[in-house]
Amino acid sequence: MFYIIRSRMQTEKVIDHIAAWLKDYATQAGMKGFVIGVSGGIDSAVTSTLCAKTGLALICLEMPIHQAENQANRASKHIDWLQKNFGNVTRQPVDLTPVFDSLVSALPPVANEEDRFMSLANTRARLRMTTLYYFAALKGYLVAGTGNKVEDFGVGFYTKYGDGGVDLSPIADLLKTEVYTIAKVLGINDEIIKAAPTDGLWGDDRTDEDQLGASYPELEWAMGMKDEGKEANDFFGREKEVFLIFTRFNEANRHKMVPIPVCKIPRSLR
Repeated sequence: MFYIIRSRMQTEKVIDHIAAWLKDYATQAGMKGFVIGVSGGIDSAVTSTLCAKTGLALICLEMPIHQAENQANRASKHIDWLQKNFGNVTRQPVDLTPVFDSLVSALPPVANEEDRFMSLANTRARLRMTTLYYFAALKGYLVAGTGNKVEDFGVGFYTKYGDGGVDLSPIADLLKTEVYTIAKVLGINDEIIKAAPTDGLWGDDRTDEDQLGASYPELEWAMGMKDEGKEANDFFGREKEVFLIFTRFNEANRHKMVPIPVCKIPRSLR
């Protein structure tokens, strides 16, 4: 099973550890700061605050693509809060909606609209990744990822070469529930903490739980059981259902969690 941070003292130590790790990594890499996409969700709010705590320069990008107004408002309020509390934070709005619409109009029609809809959702994430790396290259900064442990290594709930395309992952060893614990200690806006998690790729109000079929605490439980070597037949009812959901996503998205396959050429052919 996982060891979960519980006390405020433990949480503060984890916060200090991550901030120090971020600063050390950037310094050793010869980079001057960080760039991050702020979505209005808990993960980007916590990660951007941890980056700000390093004292190094931080650019917070707002990159709406037909974004729900409540998500955009939460992101904007969080950046306002960061700038009030940290002098090293700048904001950079980039409206990607016309870029996305132009790309969509240039793409050929397809027979299956459902497949097209899914592909375009991932395209949003990849446009944002491209934008983040534009500013990172311009400034000599690192792109900070916002994925947590159950998303990155459990169910693979992210876009390959989209929000999964980053230079470093500060919170990828934290469970989602731990991210919430850290958010409270950091003083993250209560509106963000209470908001239902969403990937913001669809332009509607669907949540992560709507897409996954299970809550993050449930998925964390299943991830822990899988880590212990349990199998679906060890459970009944809702527990079995959640375990099967976790296993299905884990297996389907395994390609995101392992190195890119390389075709090795035998010595006899060289």
